[in-house]
Amino acid sequence: MKSSATIISLSLMAAVLAGCTEEAGGDNAAAESGSCESADVRLVGQVRNESNPYEASWLAGGDAFAQSVGLKQERLTYDGDSTKQQEQISQILAGDTKCLVMNVLPNGDSDTAPIVKGADSAGAYLVTQWNKPADLKPADHKTWLSHITYNGVESGQQIGDALATAIGGSGGIIALQGVLDTAAAKDRFAGLEASLAKNTGVKLLDQQAANFSRAEALTVTKTLLTKHGDNVKGIWAANDDMALGALEALQQAGKAGKVAVVGIDAVPDAVGAVQKGDMTATVSSDGTWQGGIGLAIGYCVATGKLKAADIAADNRAFFAKQFLVTKDNAAGFATPKTNPADFECANVFNRVAGPLT
Repeated sequence: MKSSATIISLSLMAAVLAGCTEEAGGDNAAAESGSCESADVRLVGQVRNESNPYEASWLAGGDAFAQSVGLKQERLTYDGDSTKQQEQISQILAGDTKCLVMNVLPNGDSDTAPIVKGADSAGAYLVTQWNKPADLKPADHKTWLSHITYNGVESGQQIGDALATAIGGSGGIIALQGVLDTAAAKDRFAGLEASLAKNTGVKLLDQQAANFSRAEALTVTKTLLTKHGDNVKGIWAANDDMALGALEALQQAGKAGKVAVVGIDAVPDAVGAVQKGDMTATVSSDGTWQGGIGLAIGYCVATGKLKAADIAADNRAFFAKQFLVTKDNAAGFATPKTNPADFECANVFNRVAGPLT
């Protein structure tokens, strides 16, 4: 037999659950109407970690945008742990989601669907970047506003071609791949393969995943240098953090300056290395812009300055502009910074380079 206190507790719980259900419905209505006051908007940016300079610049860009509209970004990091990422998202979505804006880097393609499902149910405004399955599309959802990525095949080939030029068009190279369950890693490596098909004198001696990690790249590069010795003329890395780990391995092996190295992301240390000639090239996706733009898109829709229904189909999932960085232009990329004009509601899609199909 239940006590009266137990009955009261159960009744209160039922009322709370009912209220949550009603609130979720209200959130969806609010999401569609974009009726939030600026002060009520909650901004959340989530990346893997802040030790990766590119992802640190992403969060810095989010902070800069938030400050420009008188708000503060909540910074979340999940250490490359998909379970931790989902737990963080669930906790955020369990709160007040009426004016919630999230700019999220899914850990892998398979992590995007549950994030989208949760945001849909809560009526939270969501922008994702880099990773998603091909058949999962923002256009099929009301509050998943955009998915932003970069043409990884293009960037992978760009640095592959730069590496080929740096080693005189012939010789052996090794490749450091990223997290294999990501579109970025897959596409960038496909770009390297396209470069190899064009630069037939360059031979891929070996490739191994180092998961976009500088520490893992250091270990992997040391192993591959031991295995292949002086046959290694160049190192292709799917991001700058791994390229910097490869540079450290070369220094330890007494091969600094003797092996060409390329990467992607244009983090400050890598741009500096390009300026000094320690690295051959990198590609900038402008992490500070990415950190700000996802929040800006959500903020503009949440406050009614931009209607979700008015976002062009090509802007719901798109490739953004990227820039090849070499010694000739590295000075212009040395200090990441945001341009407030990029985040004005009329300009948030100005860097669309083409639709993601």
